[in-house]
Amino acid sequence: MKAIIAAGGKGTRLRPLTFSSNKHLIPIANKPLLLYPFENIVALGIKQIGIIVNETKPAIENLLGDGSKWKVKITYIDQPEALGLGHVVKISQKFLNKSPFVFHLGDNIFSQGIKEPYHHFIKHKPDAVLTVIKHPENYRLGVPFFDDNGKLIEVVEKPENPPNQFAAPGLYIFNHHVFEAFSGKDAVKPSARGEYEITDLYNYLLKKNYKVDAVEIKGEWRDPGKFDDSLEANRLMLDLKLKTSIKGKVDKKTKISGEVVVGKGSKVSNSQIIGPAIIGKNVVIKDSYIGPHTSIADNCKIVNSEIENSIVMQDSHLVDARPRIEASMIGKHADIRTTQNPTYSFFIGDHCKIELPE
Repeated sequence: MKAIIAAGGKGTRLRPLTFSSNKHLIPIANKPLLLYPFENIVALGIKQIGIIVNETKPAIENLLGDGSKWKVKITYIDQPEALGLGHVVKISQKFLNKSPFVFHLGDNIFSQGIKEPYHHFIKHKPDAVLTVIKHPENYRLGVPFFDDNGKLIEVVEKPENPPNQFAAPGLYIFNHHVFEAFSGKDAVKPSARGEYEITDLYNYLLKKNYKVDAVEIKGEWRDPGKFDDSLEANRLMLDLKLKTSIKGKVDKKTKISGEVVVGKGSKVSNSQIIGPAIIGKNVVIKDSYIGPHTSIADNCKIVNSEIENSIVMQDSHLVDARPRIEASMIGKHADIRTTQNPTYSFFIGDHCKIELPE
């Protein structure tokens, strides 16, 4: 068994953060997003993993290396042009050869892991597994259609009137028969938007009478491809995973409640931290309030400021930042401070969002 993880894409919905960084490296609960799917795969015991990359490959390589840290072997697969999830499967054929494989999107989080559909595939040996999850807005996604006996008969991309509550999240399992979809007179073709759709691969297998099982995946699923979704994913992982660990220095004037992590080398003085909240390494927090669902990355400095329900990336400074900052994503090396000047002064990149009080 092998695995592939899609870690390319432009991350246009997270600009300007993704102008300088791959969206799969955006921190969620102080961990790069890509590590969530990667660790899901490692937990299955799969040793050969293909990572699909684009021009941001060096940054991905810097995070994962050759995989030896996790006792796996990583092969990097270049995808110069994003032509859909089906195209990811197509360009991975040489790496996968005739091995069955798990395909995990690099920006999807499954709170309870992915062992259940994987074990179903191993035990029942279908030609493919379509994972499904209940979703209130499944009309925006691929939706499975079933016959009266509950057998999967088709997968429809963004149907107007879904017949059920299920949607297909970013986890797919196939054996080698899926590669037949790319050749012959019945070969799948790019859709109207010019991409090879993953749903077309499932429909090809169904039409050829291959065995395709739909397996409901348990737990919470998040696809943090947008600003609000990233904050929601951050909240979820802090709620589910965080356990108090104080490795830095916290003085007696500081009040801590709830699950809070303070990393090694960090110094907290005369402040209040309400969990769940995670503070990275070598962070300075002084005379400040850190509210629930806040992630602060390494080497940040927060002085006389208030912030909650936010993601602060590494090497950023918040000085005299009042009133309170809420529901924000602050990129690396950012500098936010209050001045005596009664006017506003901005240095803003493309696609930024700023809300000012009246």
